[in-house]
Amino acid sequence: MKELEKAYEPQKYEDSIYKRWEESGFFNPDNLEGEPYSIMMPPPNVTGVLHLGHALENSLMDVMTRYQRMQGKKVLLLPGTDHAAVATQARVERNLIEGGMKNPREELG
Repeated sequence: MKELEKAYEPQKYEDSIYKRWEESGFFNPDNLEGEPYSIMMPPPNVTGVLHLGHALENSLMDVMTRYQRMQGKKVLLLPGTDHAAVATQARVERNLIEGGMKNPREELG
């Protein structure tokens, strides 16, 4: 068995791997014949500090869509948006209450 290096040096491998990916056509979004496959990414969350769960969720969606694309499907990974700004409003109201405002909705209108 080959012994692993003490430290991973991605520059040793990235060019050859990326070349193989490019030549395979896996990045081509122009597959019009495949079965549709889509994932709607949830909107950004302003209610807390970023943590590893955010990275995990985004990584899983990325892996799933890449795999489906490699299976010949027509893939769409659509970023979500908080069009109504509900999460943002809730966070702002909480900050105002923590800052001493008793009822932000009544006081601000």
